[in-house]
Amino acid sequence: MIDFDEKAIIERIAMLRREFSGIRGRSKFAKALGISASTYNYYEQDRLPPIPVLLKICEVTSTDLHWLLTGRYKTSPTPQAVESLSPKLTMKLNSLIKSNPESAKAIDAFLELLSEKKRVDRNRSSKIPEPKPARPGWIPIIGRTAAGIAYFWQQTNLPESKEAIVELDQLVEKHTGRAIITSARGVLTLDLQIAPLLRELKTETANLIQVGSRTDESGTDHTVQFIECEQIHELFPDAFALQIDGDSMAPRINDTDIVVLSPSVPATQGQVAVAKLQDQIGVTCKLIRTTESHVHLIPINEKYRTQIVPRKKLLWALAVLCHIKI
Repeated sequence: MIDFDEKAIIERIAMLRREFSGIRGRSKFAKALGISASTYNYYEQDRLPPIPVLLKICEVTSTDLHWLLTGRYKTSPTPQAVESLSPKLTMKLNSLIKSNPESAKAIDAFLELLSEKKRVDRNRSSKIPEPKPARPGWIPIIGRTAAGIAYFWQQTNLPESKEAIVELDQLVEKHTGRAIITSARGVLTLDLQIAPLLRELKTETANLIQVGSRTDESGTDHTVQFIECEQIHELFPDAFALQIDGDSMAPRINDTDIVVLSPSVPATQGQVAVAKLQDQIGVTCKLIRTTESHVHLIPINEKYRTQIVPRKKLLWALAVLCHIKI
């Protein structure tokens, strides 16, 4: 009789889900399974799905049911040969064996050769430390809230700029090889209470990195700033940062503090957000409340008034994930 490890099965389901729809793709995976996102979340947390859902998971991901339940293949290849494969390759392998059972022995022999090569390579390089990725987790600071560089959002109605860098990762890549001029450590405070941040963000600090840039036509040497925080970058690869200009959100968020945003996380009612209004220069950081017809931008500092504008004038509003005080 086979003993099933429910926790291990749930971990394999989560692994398949990440390969199928990404780190934040639970809703997409649940839709493919024909169940609600809340029901799927319930399964992935601590409950084994019923048999029909398990079968559907195998169907959607082309996974062998025996492997999903036991972590082992009913036929070759051996677990030792498969253990080093990525989940994506494992899914492809499962699909191939399912449609071509007679190929299992040949695949097993091939995987054994790969495993042996890996063992030899590991022994050969055991004394050589693996190089770390070049400056991971860099989040570009693209402007101040008073001037807000908004060329990164293609859905805005702002004029195009030939000099604007559209992709955030291009900005990081452009300056990765430059010398770091200064760095400083800052205190990180969460502003948006959502599960990924509450559950996975363990750090309480982030680094401010200043990198030397090329001189412009006038001969002026500019610096480019980044926030270095691997955990936030891993959760939100599209994250960027803005530096606060003014004290309308004091004492929570003060002048020169840095707020981190993501184009994939829209503003939430009653929470801190950065908004862009039509005919307004730059962007603004405020508490936001919306009705059917109006947008209320509410400062925390009582010496400032709430700004109420027609909702049609709101071009975009993104939630402030966290802010950093250097």
